[in-house]
Amino acid sequence: MSSRDIILQRLRNRSGGDLVVPERDFSVLQRPASSVAERIDQFQSTIESVHGEVHRCTRDSWITQLADILSSRGASSLLIPAKHEVGRALRESQQDGLPELLIYNEPIDSWQSHLFNEVDASITSTRGGIAETGSLILWPTPDEPRLMSLVPPIHIAILEASELYTSFHEAMLAQNWASGMPTNALLVSGPSKTADIEQTLAYGVHGPKELIILVIE
Repeated sequence: MSSRDIILQRLRNRSGGDLVVPERDFSVLQRPASSVAERIDQFQSTIESVHGEVHRCTRDSWITQLADILSSRGASSLLIPAKHEVGRALRESQQDGLPELLIYNEPIDSWQSHLFNEVDASITSTRGGIAETGSLILWPTPDEPRLMSLVPPIHIAILEASELYTSFHEAMLAQNWASGMPTNALLVSGPSKTADIEQTLAYGVHGPKELIILVIE
């Protein structure tokens, strides 16, 4: 018998009786109940510790605050969804100070260069947020493809305060993720960052240099 045959025969002959599987605890840590205000405070503190920026708004004021934020950055264009209510609200707004509104409504191949080189900012909705990790949940769709949150230098996300969860497990249960998910579900915690070079953390190396969250209370 060859060495290969000997090894395979030994594997076949093993009963497995001498293998002991260690005990594992798969229980989920339960978090204490918290109010919406407490979750917002925790989310803001956590995501701002990694260079995220949070602005608290109302449904009537978020567009005004958005215009001020973009003006302070000198942004001349904003990529918006075509069908989502966030995009519709911006197109219908009479707010002064908004930059040129661009709609992601054509194949990427036809305007890839423009998207990567000339779009200053983008705005997307979110599926919610996770307070304890300071994370946004993004659920890409054909109307809001993941390039909207990955390419422009400034990514602005709209987060409903009522959709801010204490933990990842709570979000998964509340939104019934087990029933189906998109090809790419994203958890975003701050602007792009890497520690590839000498393990020194650097921000804005690839992807958005700024992540700005408008929390609608």
